[in-house]
Amino acid sequence: MGKSYRAELVGAFGCPIDENPTGVMEEAAFAAKNLFYRYLTIKVEEKDLKAAMEAVRAFNMRGINLTIPHKVKVLEYLDQLSPEAELIGAVNVVVNNNGKLWGDNTDGKGFMRSLTERGIPVKGKRLTILGAGGAARAICVECALGGAAEINVVGIIREQGEELARLICERTLAKGAFIPWEGKAEIPENTDILVNATPVGLYPNVDRKPEVDYNGITRNMVVCDVIFNDPHTLFLREAESRGAETVNGLGMLVNQGALNFTLWTGEEAPRDIMAEVLKKEFGL
Repeated sequence: MGKSYRAELVGAFGCPIDENPTGVMEEAAFAAKNLFYRYLTIKVEEKDLKAAMEAVRAFNMRGINLTIPHKVKVLEYLDQLSPEAELIGAVNVVVNNNGKLWGDNTDGKGFMRSLTERGIPVKGKRLTILGAGGAARAICVECALGGAAEINVVGIIREQGEELARLICERTLAKGAFIPWEGKAEIPENTDILVNATPVGLYPNVDRKPEVDYNGITRNMVVCDVIFNDPHTLFLREAESRGAETVNGLGMLVNQGALNFTLWTGEEAPRDIMAEVLKKEFGL
């Protein structure tokens, strides 16, 4: 067989997406493994998602990542889901298997790995999650499946938050509860792990932080943020000033990216290279 000049195409659909650095990390991984893949960072507005997913098939793309605001809506255009994605009700990665689009969710798995790497257990712990969107759903489900005892969902949209809390109670062994986010959110005193799963603090709004009572953060808590751009968020800085251990969003980003890499290529991801490239990208 002659040389192939056709790269396997993967990428990300989102809006906004200009500041998403995933392509830098994945391209470095492809180069390190000598794979002829290309990662395309593509702006796709909500009204164009159906056409974009049809293009995944039409272009014979190997797969695609989904980010804001497409993680839930994309379910309408998929042929199959992983059990985790079905439970979460949101997808961040799609694999094109000969025209059949299969969706999975690696956000929560990536979050769990970032805690494991720091030696932070979830089993038996009480978590408070700020937000009830796609990232929050993934984190809640994976932590519940990982043995968390209790998960409090703090959300502005009551219906959304109550549905997630009910899902935790009915489909996992964890106890789920909804806390309405009215004004400054109060952090339950018995919280072991606090997670910001909202986009508040994402570039360019790095001067913003979630509206919570930060005096409720103690040195006994682990405080996490899913924001990776800038990874040293005001939210984490507030937690650090109160003596809490913090985990930024870079670990979650790298780990979910490594999982996606393997789903698309079938090869083990060069995780250390991916992490190093991102650190350089952020000047860390």
